[in-house]
Amino acid sequence: QVQLVESGGGLVQAGGSLRLSCAASGRTFSSYAMGWFRQAPGKEREFVAAISWSGGTYYADTVKGRFTVSGDYARSTVYLRMNTLEPEDTAVYYCAASPNIGGSYYVPRRYDYWGQGTQVTVSS
Repeated sequence: QVQLVESGGGLVQAGGSLRLSCAASGRTFSSYAMGWFRQAPGKEREFVAAISWSGGTYYADTVKGRFTVSGDYARSTVYLRMNTLEPEDTAVYYCAASPNIGGSYYVPRRYDYWGQGTQVTVSS
C-alpha cells in the first residue's frame, strides 16, 4: 500500500508561482510512475504532468512550458513547479502513483494510488 500526501497549494495572483509536493510512504516507489492531475468544479479530472521511474517527463499541452515535474526518489517526494499561473489553473490538484503505467501516463484509471488533493486558486 502506498500513501500519498500533497502540500503546497494556496491562493496566488495570476502570473505567480507555486510548488506542490507529494510525499509518498508505505512502500518503495522508486519504480513507480508518478502523475499530477487536477479537477476544477464541474469538470472532469484532467492530466497535468507525470514522471516515469526512469526520469521521463510528460505534460499536458495547457501547462507545457509553465509547469515542471520532478522527483526526489531518495526522499520519496515528487514536485510540481507551477509558473506563470493563470485563473484557468484553479483546481484541486492530485498526486497519483502507478506501479505499472504501461505508457498510459495521461489516463487516470491507470493509477492505483491517489492523494487527498490540494487546492490551488489563481486570482485574476
